[in-house]
Amino acid sequence: MKAALVASLLGLAYADWQFKSRTDLAPPRLNITIPATKDADNGYLFVAPFAGYPDTPTEQHGPRQAGPYIFRDNGDLVWSGYGIYSIWSTNFQAGRWKGKDVLFSFEGDHNAGYGHGHGHVTIMDQHYETIRELRAGNHKLVDKHEFHIVNEETGLIQIYQPVPRDLTAWGGSPEQQWIVNAIIQELDISTGRLLFEWSSLDYVSPDEAVLPLNPGQAGSGYNSSDAWDYFHINSVDKDAAGNYLISARDACAVLKINGTDGSVIWRLNGKRSDFTVDDDAKFCFQHHARWLAQDDHVEVISLYDNSAHGSEHGTGREVHTAEFSSGKIVKLDTRKWTAHLVQGYYPPKGYKLLSKSQGSTQVLASGNVLVNWGSEGAVTEYKASGEVVFHAYMDSGDLAKGVENYRAFKYNWTGLPNEEPAIVALSREDGTGTTVYVSWNGDTETAVWRFFEVTDAYGSRSFLGEAERTGFETALFVPGRGELTRVSAEAVDTHGRVLRVTSEVGVEPEVLPGRVKGVSAGFKKQVAGYWEDCGLPKIPRVAKDL
Repeated sequence: MKAALVASLLGLAYADWQFKSRTDLAPPRLNITIPATKDADNGYLFVAPFAGYPDTPTEQHGPRQAGPYIFRDNGDLVWSGYGIYSIWSTNFQAGRWKGKDVLFSFEGDHNAGYGHGHGHVTIMDQHYETIRELRAGNHKLVDKHEFHIVNEETGLIQIYQPVPRDLTAWGGSPEQQWIVNAIIQELDISTGRLLFEWSSLDYVSPDEAVLPLNPGQAGSGYNSSDAWDYFHINSVDKDAAGNYLISARDACAVLKINGTDGSVIWRLNGKRSDFTVDDDAKFCFQHHARWLAQDDHVEVISLYDNSAHGSEHGTGREVHTAEFSSGKIVKLDTRKWTAHLVQGYYPPKGYKLLSKSQGSTQVLASGNVLVNWGSEGAVTEYKASGEVVFHAYMDSGDLAKGVENYRAFKYNWTGLPNEEPAIVALSREDGTGTTVYVSWNGDTETAVWRFFEVTDAYGSRSFLGEAERTGFETALFVPGRGELTRVSAEAVDTHGRVLRVTSEVGVEPEVLPGRVKGVSAGFKKQVAGYWEDCGLPKIPRVAKDL
């Protein structure tokens, strides 16, 4: 309690001071260790990082504001969704629905201990307005792992449904009676009407589980909240023939499901593989399986091969099947029933990335591949050949420890927010001038900001200058104008069109980051005492500067 007070007084949330015009926003700062080369795709990064560790009285973990974000690959923020997705969100993507570009994300509860989440899918338009919330059919709860739009009309989701069963055949005691029935549904997005439903227990025996009942990670089976998760669906795709591709993490298998009768057409990998799989094409505890190509007997898929399962914090049972995680593209021949690795995407040289949960592999239209390292909190972009062209971690400095990100994507995106831009004018303490700061959360179209002095009560304006928009926030310094009292700005696109005009704001005195002034000697002594009471090794510099 005391340390929390000290931390708040000393300003130890290192995400502060990013934007003068939006002091309420404290997004993660990407730690870019391999800057984007000329071969990197020109899209935006879509991520939703969150803290993998809980805060303690002596430690704060990043990100301070978990939520969906759009970044440029130079680390500049484009959009913070922290104020829109106000509860836990993941699987943040762009897509198309009914001919229009949309954003969507899962929004709801996060059960980190079991890798589940329950809530709904929130869909927004290009103005960042909510246009639809989608929930599961048949009185079930949407899970966090998947929402995938098909043909701009329907959505694929998955569900974890605990059901009572006799589990003695799989080593369960009479008291262990709960197992997860892994379910997929296809829904009409407009109406929510259920179009198709498939349940794992109808077609896949618990014999296929790689993790046995009660291993400490897949559920003990003693109650519905701790049901044995023998299958663990984490992705669903659909092909033009109407069949489904399912990733079953806890069976280490990818299955093709008949879209008419629900039967299993084939299994790739796992205990009952229909394919002979080359050693370098094998995978386990995988995520995010997607079809890339199909013809009469060849199918190509991408996936993220975790090769690991277990606790993120070094406790409980862990299983590793390879030294590193990787992105993979695998070619299947359904005549010869063979599976070959087309290309693997491994951690950059010198990076050891083995994610025990989460992850994704996205093949971009350019041919580049974006691999998200899940619980390792990192993302890497590759050329199709495997050459690394970008690498970053999801947060920086003291806030970087334990940051996780379920999936990452790169898309082209056009955003025109309905909200008006934010503006603030701050006069320097030395009286040498005023700096005007402006930002517009989610805007991708502004090229230049024009700044104006408001000269009378009728809104008359005098041009102050303009500044090229190069990042989330743009600033213009106006020197030697002590008489400046009110200002405004306007956003201008590359064609010279005015997109939006800000409100008029008055000039405020600037407060700069630095040591706290005017603190009594008694308070200094009190802070030092609190720090020692908490058993911390030394008083931080900022405390001494009090």
